[in-house]
Amino acid sequence: MEIRPTTDKDLDVFVDTVHAAFGRFPETPIEGGGLWWSALEMDRCLLALTADARPVGTAATHSFELTLPGETLVPAPGVTAVGVVPSHRRQGVLSAMMRHQLTVLRAQGEFLSVLLASQATIYGRFGYGPATYTQQLTVPRHEAALALPRARAVADTPATGSDNGSVEVLRRAECGEILEEVYDRYRRAQPGALSRPHRWWALRAGQPPISPAPRYIAVHRAADGVPDGYASYSIESGTLTVDETIATDDAVFTALARFVLGHDLVSQIVFTHVPPGHPLRWQLADFRAGQASGDKDWLWVRLLDVPRALTARGWFTDCELVLDVDDPFLGEHGRYLLIVRDGKADCVPTDREPDLSLDVRDLGSVYLGGTAPSTLVRAGHIRAHHPGAATLADALFRTDRPPHCLHWF
Repeated sequence: MEIRPTTDKDLDVFVDTVHAAFGRFPETPIEGGGLWWSALEMDRCLLALTADARPVGTAATHSFELTLPGETLVPAPGVTAVGVVPSHRRQGVLSAMMRHQLTVLRAQGEFLSVLLASQATIYGRFGYGPATYTQQLTVPRHEAALALPRARAVADTPATGSDNGSVEVLRRAECGEILEEVYDRYRRAQPGALSRPHRWWALRAGQPPISPAPRYIAVHRAADGVPDGYASYSIESGTLTVDETIATDDAVFTALARFVLGHDLVSQIVFTHVPPGHPLRWQLADFRAGQASGDKDWLWVRLLDVPRALTARGWFTDCELVLDVDDPFLGEHGRYLLIVRDGKADCVPTDREPDLSLDVRDLGSVYLGGTAPSTLVRAGHIRAHHPGAATLADALFRTDRPPHCLHWF
């Protein structure tokens, strides 16, 4: 078997092979673009070929930036379009492609990669761990009233969540530049968020509101008229579904939520991609009106260079922690002393006794702060070597904001 990089000439073969792997047929091109594969970077794709040159496997990466805790932006190859045709599964093709891909990424200087897992049982063995989570919130229209905030500021300062802006409804085709600009401001401050390169917006490659699918966009503008948030939505059979809500602060989110919750002639409002623990349920006058469902993992993280990854993100607690990290897929093992002072970290090899022993996939899960190390200790995946180790690690890996990712790729 040969695994080789692709060129632009391989696009049709690549697309046909990945669709065959999933038992699907390519969609018919439509006016205005919108085909997901139009955003592929063919110099970052791989084809697996049999000895007689038949394509049987695919893998690709997108060039993204990931926002880490502390609002640090780092390159993050987004792994996608991974598939093996049914006739060649369970013959080592997938493992060979993933090992080849990780080797190439390391050679290119990358220290982490990310993906959205089609099946949760597949990618853990390659060192990826779920790192951000999302859920759906459904609110019946007749129970959609928001409560008045109980907190009151002093000295005539507006209460938390107050808003002096306005909401304007536009069609998707009318506000592409607004969406791109607002999303980019949002993702730079949101841990776990990925960039959406300009070519994605220009090609309209992805899911709404990037794609050309018809959508209404509720654009929020600050008092000075500058757009600072939006909600992309559609209505079908009495259900108003919000694809995504992007807001630069909580007051903007509340204003957009109030707008869609007050929409006439709908029976319910469904917010997709709401972060677990989001305050919207608490803002409803009837707490039980908001029904959470569809709790699922979203972004998975794989560390390729542990010291570089741990020193790249921001930290919020001074601490020293010794991590004994096993990487069975790449056949590697390392023990590292992580020293955090004033929000910055040093990470060096050490012979000191470990505080925690863990698989690289578990380190990927806790890396963004969306999974507490103590959860994985209790699950039997991370070994704590003394009674206070899990509590120490929880305090260290916590973040100022929970990580969340909206981007589909």
